[in-house]
Amino acid sequence: MAITEDRRHLMINYETYSTRFGEMRIAAGEQGLVALSFHRGERPLPTGADWQRRATALTDEAARQLGEYFAGERREFDLPLAPPGTEFQRRVWNALQQIPYGETRSYREQAETLGDLKAIRAVGRANGANPIAVAIPCHRVIGADGSLTGYAGGLDMKARLLTLEGARFIQQTELL
Repeated sequence: MAITEDRRHLMINYETYSTRFGEMRIAAGEQGLVALSFHRGERPLPTGADWQRRATALTDEAARQLGEYFAGERREFDLPLAPPGTEFQRRVWNALQQIPYGETRSYREQAETLGDLKAIRAVGRANGANPIAVAIPCHRVIGADGSLTGYAGGLDMKARLLTLEGARFIQQTELL
């Protein structure tokens, strides 16, 4: 599920879907998914004149695969991805997809994967800018000590996703 080159999309179609983990907004352009987010208000989709609320075969398929994932029946997604971002961000997002289901990595380990230990903070920023939650699994990146770190869907959602996958991490209350 490689990320395609960033291209201008003529029209973006999006829809809100109910899942067992809450409402999710899924947006797709001509090249693939451009956004997938938990609909909690923290990071609303960037709608504009070229965005229209309309389900498509791709947004429906993404919702179906998410349903399988949340039910514990799917470990990998088979969807075309076309998130808007810089070349560096796309490299980081491609590296995120290499973290196996049920495993976690630190930001340092992600920077090592990219071949640049000095890029730890840049990796963190790119993770934070990831517009395609779950399918590009930035929730699998945690602190070097095993603790949860920021997540656009909230730390409680990050914990739920990692628990679903059987990943090991330290709950914030365990650090106190």
